[in-house]
Amino acid sequence: MVLCYIGLGSNIGDRAGKIAQAAACLVAGGDVVLRKLSSFYATRPWGYLEQDDFVNAAAEIETHLGAADLLAATKRIELGLGREPRIKWGPREIDIDILFYGDEILSEGDLTIPHPLVCERAFVLAPLVEIAPDLVDPRTGIKVSAYLEQIEKGGDPSWTSPAT
Repeated sequence: MVLCYIGLGSNIGDRAGKIAQAAACLVAGGDVVLRKLSSFYATRPWGYLEQDDFVNAAAEIETHLGAADLLAATKRIELGLGREPRIKWGPREIDIDILFYGDEILSEGDLTIPHPLVCERAFVLAPLVEIAPDLVDPRTGIKVSAYLEQIEKGGDPSWTSPAT
């Protein structure tokens, strides 16, 4: 089993409900064990700003699936929960990203691990730090909590607060 971290987000419909559904779908097939799920965080859009706010969360999972198979599973879940193709960084019913897959560093087609923008996004880092404050980025040897501290010093505009 490999310890992995995923990010979940939604800004269409029942945002928190979609994240909860996605987490349930991840474990439904028996290939994934959910170890931790962060609180849900209300966040402003990043990239394309003309859209509703998001709810984001992070999960710690274990899986025997390879990274490519885990990616395929997350894409099936997104489609099953109604995700429709839209503009890059645009509105999403659900978004599931593999942030870290063990201590692997991969770049294969549509799959880059660790997620290439994880160190720049407070809306990913805040929930991730909640559940894994000592997690180290294998590319840099830097803790994810240090990334978040650096962003907070710079006043990242995507960060708002824990969702209620």
